[in-house]
Amino acid sequence: MTTTNTPISLPLPPGSFGLPLIGETIPFLNDPNFTEKRYKKYGSLFKTHIFGRPTLIVTGAEGNRFLFSNDHKYFSNNWPYSTRILLGPASLSVQKGTEHQNRRKLLSQAFQPRALASYAITMEQITHQYLDRWEKLATFAWYPELRNYTLDIACKLLVGVDCASQTQLGEWYKIWVNGLFTLPINLPWTNFGKALRCRKLLLAEIEKIVHQRQETGNSYQDVLELLLQAEDEEGKRLSLNELKDQLLTLLFAGHETLTSALASLCLLLVQNPEVLATARSEQQQLGVDTPLTSENLKQMTYLDQVLKEVMRLIPPVGGGFREVIQPCEFNGFRIPQGWSVLYQVGKTHKDYSVYNHPEAFDPERFSPQRAEDKPKPFSYIPFGGGVRECLGKEFAKLEMKLFAALLLRHYQWELLPEQSLEMIMVPTPHPQDGLKVSFHKLSSSTISQNS
Repeated sequence: MTTTNTPISLPLPPGSFGLPLIGETIPFLNDPNFTEKRYKKYGSLFKTHIFGRPTLIVTGAEGNRFLFSNDHKYFSNNWPYSTRILLGPASLSVQKGTEHQNRRKLLSQAFQPRALASYAITMEQITHQYLDRWEKLATFAWYPELRNYTLDIACKLLVGVDCASQTQLGEWYKIWVNGLFTLPINLPWTNFGKALRCRKLLLAEIEKIVHQRQETGNSYQDVLELLLQAEDEEGKRLSLNELKDQLLTLLFAGHETLTSALASLCLLLVQNPEVLATARSEQQQLGVDTPLTSENLKQMTYLDQVLKEVMRLIPPVGGGFREVIQPCEFNGFRIPQGWSVLYQVGKTHKDYSVYNHPEAFDPERFSPQRAEDKPKPFSYIPFGGGVRECLGKEFAKLEMKLFAALLLRHYQWELLPEQSLEMIMVPTPHPQDGLKVSFHKLSSSTISQNS
């Protein structure tokens, strides 16, 4: 299927480069069906021109396998220019090769089981605070509230800042995120220009926090404390500049995608009352007042299936970029050196050859009896794959599970009428009108009926 012998005679994949200079960047960012339309026309591998570069878009388990298993051989990580600049040169997402492997090993110390267990207490406390707040609000747009919720957890657990969403740091962060996937036009009024300014402000604030921490020497239970002490194999610690870039990257990874996944969870549960009832019944059988220990969380097997299905149907990350560092061939097509490759998560997750009725929300597809994703490796990739699989995936899964368990145990919600639930895809999928709901505590009669 693949070879490094790539004669010039091999054809390029089908597709179109679009307009001069900007290519197809604008429809790529604005049309949620961009990939679907071209997939129908060209198949699972096609060429386009986005973010200033010729790009191949690949869909499906076989393409993912080829891409992930050849990292550092044919392919290297390569985000769009705007993303690379705003994440920073010392970001794990931008680092490549041996440097990436070494840094990943060091940063992973902040996501070991023991560290995660210590984060769970804070996650649960902040979740209770927000659930109480939402009960008092009664009706509200849930997506912006969820953004504040995940930002507060991320900032508390990363750098020890309380209620970050209500501070300048929270405001700067939101502007910075809006520039990550845009045309890199550095003017004061563009999203990219505003994001660059906010990156500087964020880094200055993080530096201030680091200096304060170094002076106090307190033993905080957060990622910053672990990273300040972490050493690589040569006994070296992170420099201040690298620490700042890595924390900013982790802030994005631990917030934006989680917000999307939680909003999708809330939407899909209320749209599928049978699934909601089964998930709630599991919580009631375990006991709605039992503490959320790691042992209890492991018993929530149906909830695991629900969360897995949420991220299959509406993956919070649409895909990932690689750069071709050595020409190669895939399925009879030439893949030229210097091009970008974008693997597609959403389309991969709706492959009819893997999933039964892939458009349906069906958590049972991940039950041990069916396990639809198992026969084909890399057919389920919400966290990417290979050597660059999401470092914080267990952090994300823990936060999602704690949130979902507490929500199911004690609350119910309904969608408000006259709102658009169409998904905006950038920077991560979310309902157009912010997911407007009415929200209230479960009545004791509802609990007893379901027990």
